[in-house]
Amino acid sequence: MAYQFRQPYRTAGYAIPTQSLLAQVLGITALGMCVSALAVHLFPNAGFSWLGFIGGFLLLFAINATRNNAALSLALFYLFTFLEGIFIAPIVSYYAHVAGDQVVYNAALTTGFGMFALGAVVYATGLDLRRFSGIFMIALLGLVVVGLVSLFIHIVSPTFYSWATLVIFSGLVLIDFARIRAGGDGLTPVQMAVQIYLDAVNIFLALLQIFGGGRRSND
Repeated sequence: MAYQFRQPYRTAGYAIPTQSLLAQVLGITALGMCVSALAVHLFPNAGFSWLGFIGGFLLLFAINATRNNAALSLALFYLFTFLEGIFIAPIVSYYAHVAGDQVVYNAALTTGFGMFALGAVVYATGLDLRRFSGIFMIALLGLVVVGLVSLFIHIVSPTFYSWATLVIFSGLVLIDFARIRAGGDGLTPVQMAVQIYLDAVNIFLALLQIFGGGRRSND
């Protein structure tokens, strides 16, 4: 999910000021989250959510390939967020049904405040965990493997898996904000928005399980 580049982001021969870069990335990401929310609203019980997953996965490569065409890359990003909304819509609808709409709202609000707090920590203290990005990516790969195995063999509880997801993606948020603060490490604003967006979606889904898991088990 995180791309590893070492050169600072530059465009038209000059570096973008980090505050301007932060504003661009957060603006793009915020609108992308709104697009996803719209897709969740329009397709609450989509029987073809897997198409959203596959389409979104392919669009990640397309966004990377069109990085030199800012307008096209941005359009692909918003299409990506719409497809991601279709993909997660059944999950959101499920928790809204079994645990209540308030759980979904709480997970969304906590995600937003949590992302803001983590970003504020990076910008207020200068915390830079980019040197640990490889460790976090290995942990993320392990998380994916455990998730796939758990589809067939119950090896970890959903709650434990969700907490592990929350910890790993919180670390990735710190890394991604440090990357923005450093000037982008060669990524475009759209590519950085993709990373922040994916961090937020995975944290949101983890919080849905954490907040709604107990109520679900009591029904």
